[in-house]
Amino acid sequence: MATLTTLEARRRRHRRIRGKVAGTAERPRLAVFRSNRGISAQLVDDTGARTLAAASWLNLKKSFKGDKTEQASEVGKLLAAAAKEAGVQACVFDRAGYLYHGRVKALADGAREGGLQF
Repeated sequence: MATLTTLEARRRRHRRIRGKVAGTAERPRLAVFRSNRGISAQLVDDTGARTLAAASWLNLKKSFKGDKTEQASEVGKLLAAAAKEAGVQACVFDRAGYLYHGRVKALADGAREGGLQF
């Protein structure tokens, strides 16, 4: 029996989660992407197939100093601000197969702190 690589296991978890989680215009899906360098997130309306708001570590101010967990928290706050501009108050969290701790949890907490409900 072949063992899964870390990436294959994450993709399998992501496929399983996406079968259960879908976003609408009223409650879009908060999709997270985590790389080694940074983190990004977007609010996606799956029924209309469009992105309502997005935020990335590249959108942070150049003067930002902190580790990647603090970076993720700031991205969550930026996303919450962009969501308010788009008129979104609630969303469904899609962790994309990543475990809910560390940077993914920090992004979710930052988004909640900014006013998003999920």
